[in-house]
Amino acid sequence: MAVLLGGAAMTVLLATQAGWAQDAEQTDQTVVVDGESAAAAGQEQATQQAAPPMAGATQLDRITIVSRTGETAIEQMASVSHVDQEQLERRMSTTVGDTFFGVPGVSVQTGSQRLKSSINIRGLQDAGRVTVLVDGARQDLQITGHQAQSMLFVDPDLMQQVDVIRGPVANTYGSGAIGGVVVFETKDAGDFLRDDETWAASNTLRYETNGSGWTNSTTGAYRFSEAADIIANIVWRDYGEYKDGNGNRVPDTDFEALGGLAKATFRPNDNSELKLGWVGADDSWSSQGTAPYFIGYDYQTKQNTFTGRYNVTDDDQKWLDLHINTSFNQIDYSKTRHSNGLETTYDLETYGLDLWNTSRFDTGAASHEVTYGGDYLLDDALNTTSTGGVDFYNPSGKRQVWGAYIQDKVIYEWLEVIGGLRYDSYRLTGQDLENTGDRLSPRITVGVSPFTNESLSGLQFYGTYAEGYRSPTISEALISGIHPAPATFEFLPNPNLKPETAKTWEFGINYKADGLINGDDSLRVKAAYFHNDVDDYIDFTEVTCPNPFGCQQTVNFANAKLEGFELESIYDAGWGFVGLSASTITGYQVSYEGVRSDLSTIPSAQVTAQLGLRFLENRLLVGSEVQYNAAPKGNVYATDYTLVNAFAQYNVNDNLKVDFRADNIFDVAYVNPLSDTTSGPLYEPGVTLKLGATMRFGG
Repeated sequence: MAVLLGGAAMTVLLATQAGWAQDAEQTDQTVVVDGESAAAAGQEQATQQAAPPMAGATQLDRITIVSRTGETAIEQMASVSHVDQEQLERRMSTTVGDTFFGVPGVSVQTGSQRLKSSINIRGLQDAGRVTVLVDGARQDLQITGHQAQSMLFVDPDLMQQVDVIRGPVANTYGSGAIGGVVVFETKDAGDFLRDDETWAASNTLRYETNGSGWTNSTTGAYRFSEAADIIANIVWRDYGEYKDGNGNRVPDTDFEALGGLAKATFRPNDNSELKLGWVGADDSWSSQGTAPYFIGYDYQTKQNTFTGRYNVTDDDQKWLDLHINTSFNQIDYSKTRHSNGLETTYDLETYGLDLWNTSRFDTGAASHEVTYGGDYLLDDALNTTSTGGVDFYNPSGKRQVWGAYIQDKVIYEWLEVIGGLRYDSYRLTGQDLENTGDRLSPRITVGVSPFTNESLSGLQFYGTYAEGYRSPTISEALISGIHPAPATFEFLPNPNLKPETAKTWEFGINYKADGLINGDDSLRVKAAYFHNDVDDYIDFTEVTCPNPFGCQQTVNFANAKLEGFELESIYDAGWGFVGLSASTITGYQVSYEGVRSDLSTIPSAQVTAQLGLRFLENRLLVGSEVQYNAAPKGNVYATDYTLVNAFAQYNVNDNLKVDFRADNIFDVAYVNPLSDTTSGPLYEPGVTLKLGATMRFGG
C-alpha cells in the first residue's frame, strides 16, 4: 500500500511538473511519428512518449537482438518475431504470457500460480528446450511439479523489447535450444531519454478490474555525457484472485511482485560500448491446495541477475565486430508448508560467458559475414529442507555446458546461403551421477530472391535444415522418492539418460513491399512450414517395479515428431494498420517399442487478427483484436474458444499518456491446454478492464 500511495503521489507531482512544462512550450509544436519530426528538431525519440509509432511494418523492420549480424526480422531467413516497446505498452501485460499474445508458435504455461512462466515454442518447453535470456543471462530454473517447470520470473514492465526465434537455427545462442530462443532486453537510457534531455523520469499507475490488481512502475534516467548514462526502473504489483468467464473466483491466483533494474552504459570511444546491468525480483504468493487434502504452501522467489556486455566495432576494420557477454544469475525459490512450517529451498546459481566476433569481407562478387565464437554455462543447484533433508524430486547437482561455432552468411546477387557448424559438450554431476556427451550440429539455409520487378522484388523463398542438441537436466536424471498421497507411486532415477537431438526442416517466405496503394503504406509477411524430429526425446513414463502403486521414470523415447505452419503479417497505411497471424502445431512421441502417444505440450492452434486506427494527428490509437483458438487433440478439458479484446492509447501531450484495454470482452470461460489440469480445469481470467496513466518529465 505504501508503494501504491507513493506512486499516486508521484503521479500528482509529475502532473504538476508536466503542466508547468506544457505551459512553457510553444503551441505549434508537433509530435514525432516513426522517428520523423513533423517540426521541432531534437524530439526524435519522443515517439514513445508523444504518439504511438506506426505499429505495423515497423515491428518487422527493426533490427532484432537475436540477429548477430544486424538484420531486421523481415530480412532473416528464419521464423523470427519482434515485440517492440509500443506493443508491450499496448498489451498492458500483467504476466509474461500477455506479452506473447498473437505471436505465432509461442505459448506460455503458467497455472494458478501466475508468476511462474514456462515458454513453449513449437510444442517444446521445459528442461532448457527453449533458451530464455534476459540481457544475455540464461534463465535456467527448473522445478519438477504439476505446473510450469521451467520457471521464468521477469516483469514485463521492465522490458524494452522481446525477440523470438523459433526452431534450432539459433545455434549461436548456446546449447539446448531445440525449440527456440526468447531474448528479453530491458529498458535502456538511450531509448528512454530524448535527444535534448540530460535527465528524465516517468511513473505509470495502472488498475485492472478482474482481481482488483494494481501496478506501479517508476523509471528514471540520467545522461552524464554522450559517453555515459544510467537508468533505473522499479515495478510493484498487487493482484487479488481473478474471476473466470463463469463468474467463479479462481483460488490461488493472487500475488505480490516487486521487480527492478539498474543499467549503466559507458562508451569509451565511438567504436566501443560497455553495459553493466542488474535485474531483480522479489515475488510472493500462496496456494491452499485442492480437495480433499488442501496441502497449502507459501511461496517466495528472490532473484538477482548481474550482466556485463562489451562490444567493439569499427567500420574501417570490417573484420572486427566483437562481443563479450558475462552473467551471473542467482535464484532463491522457497515454499513453506502451512500445516507444519516445513520449508523447502531451491537455490540455483548460473554463470555464463558468451563471446563472438563477426568478420565481413568480399570474395569476388560475393559478400561474406563470418560469425564465430564460443560459450560456457554452469548451473549449480542446491536444494534443501529446513529439517536438514533434501528434496528428492529436485536433487542438487551441477551442469556444465560449453560449445563453439562458426557460421558464414554469403550473399551473391539474388542468392543467400548460410552455413554453420556448432560443437557442444556437457557434463552432469550429482549424487551417484556423472553423465557426459558431445556432438557436432550443422545448419544450412538457402534463400533466393528471384524477382526484380518492383512489386515482387521484396519476395524471398528460403529453406533450412538445422540440428540442435540438448543435454539432460539434473532433475531429469536424478529425480527419486515417493509421490505425495493419494497417488503414492515411486519416482526412479535414470542416470543413463541420453541427450536429445533435434533435426528440423523449415521452408518459408519473406515479403516486403512499400507504396502499394499510396506512398506511405507498407506490407510485411513472414510464413513458414516446419518439421522437427527430436531423437531420444525425454519424458516421464510408467515402468515396471516392485512398488504396488507403480513407478515412473524419465526415459528416452525413440523420437518425438512435431510439424506445423506459422504466419505473421501486417499492413500499415499510416492512418491505421491491420495484422493477421496464425500457427498450428501437431505432435506425438514414439517409444522404442513403436508405441505412439500424444505430446502433452501441444498448444492450441491460433488465428489472431488485429486492427488499429490513428486519429488526432496520431495522438489517439484505438483498435481491437480477435483470436480463435482450436484445442489440441487429446486434451481433456480444453475446448475451442474465441477471444475479443479492445485497446486505446491517447497521448494527451508530450508528458501524459492514458492507456485503456479490455480483455476477453465477452467473458468467455476457457482453459489453456498447457495449464495444470491434475485436479480439474483451470480457467483463465474472464472479462478484464485495464486503465493506466503515464506521466513523464525531463530536462
